[in-house]
Amino acid sequence: MAAVTNIDIQEYLLELVTFVKKIPKIDFQVDYDSEADVMYINFGDTTKPAADSEYADNDLIIRYDEQDEIIGFTILHISKR
Repeated sequence: MAAVTNIDIQEYLLELVTFVKKIPKIDFQVDYDSEADVMYINFGDTTKPAADSEYADNDLIIRYDEQDEIIGFTILHISKR
């Protein structure tokens, strides 16, 4: 398996920025857990618990609040992207 390079990370982050620019203006927080190799992206109130979640393709978990609004993403195995 090929190693992840800084260029790979930069390209991924640029894609993420493109996506984030398309969503409504809200505060968001990005955290990375290097031990678990997981990135957490939280929108709005970061203390708000998820009422539901959906496992999507490519190790992406979409988290929803009680109103079925997306409140964040969990991206598994982030360093392998």
